[in-house]
Amino acid sequence: MESLDLRVLSDVLAWKQAGHGVTLVTVVETWGSAPRPPGALLAVRDDGGVSGSVSGGCVEDDLIARIRAGEYANLKHPSMVAYGVTKEEATRFGLPCGGTLRLVQEPVFDTHWIEQVLQRTSAHQLVARTLTLRDGSVQLRDAQRSEALAFDGSTLTTLFGPRWRLLLIGAGQLSQSVAQMAQMLDFDVLVCEPRKEYTAGWSLPGVTHLAGMPDDEVLAIQPDAHTAIVALTHDPKLDDMALLTALNSSAFYVGALGSRRNQQARKQRLAEHFDLREPALARLHGPVGLRLDAKTPAEIAVSIIAEIVQVKNKGASDAMLTLSAEAHARTDWRSPVCAV
Repeated sequence: MESLDLRVLSDVLAWKQAGHGVTLVTVVETWGSAPRPPGALLAVRDDGGVSGSVSGGCVEDDLIARIRAGEYANLKHPSMVAYGVTKEEATRFGLPCGGTLRLVQEPVFDTHWIEQVLQRTSAHQLVARTLTLRDGSVQLRDAQRSEALAFDGSTLTTLFGPRWRLLLIGAGQLSQSVAQMAQMLDFDVLVCEPRKEYTAGWSLPGVTHLAGMPDDEVLAIQPDAHTAIVALTHDPKLDDMALLTALNSSAFYVGALGSRRNQQARKQRLAEHFDLREPALARLHGPVGLRLDAKTPAEIAVSIIAEIVQVKNKGASDAMLTLSAEAHARTDWRSPVCAV
């Protein structure tokens, strides 16, 4: 599945090829209960057509009106705009609870970088795009999974591609459902399955198959803080091997299928036979997934993905609060190039 950002870029490319003028808008900072996170994209066509979102609708209407009125017709370089700087403006634009958005708006002239981003992300590459506001120049480079959006007032770096990874142990029916949902959420999905009889019926495009033993494959992918690992085979010989390595890694989420009784027995095995310590064992999500009284493979997959997203967003939210505090101390956000 394409992410929303990539769909926006695809639309921009098509509109430019059809001869339209296009303004690309990126959320760079938010305060309060802003409805869209930093990095969210909106493209506005010269006739008012839109793709993507930066606020869920309230700010988009104002941007469309301004473009239709010709205010951006002579825009040659990127500039900044802030919405909801005061409580009254937040109310006017429908931003909840006094939320504030700081945006970078840029006229799109050259589409070569868009073509490159689309090509590279289709090959599962993570791409960093740096925009210089002074002249509108764009630079692309390979990005690291640990990177995040960066804005210092003069340059904006955004990421495109599968920043988050999900490694599934086992290629059963449940794994296929989990993989499909994870792809819709822009995860790069890998499935470790050394048993050939289980991979014969797999035909999910975009999923990487790892045929080695689970502990070796977990070690080989070098799990980081943007990696989730879920053991789904119900075979202790495979699941425990993966968990032994995963629980000592930097993966932000480690889960395993099984009842509470099975999970307790698993923790006991890992502690007694492999000397896994309590801090590592405490990281294990098991039974895996949120408690939804799920019955079917699809419902269980929903519960698993929901818990992974919950843990992911909690960690990302904590990190963003730190970055936002640093940005406040570093810049005077009340003085954008253009403010409404």
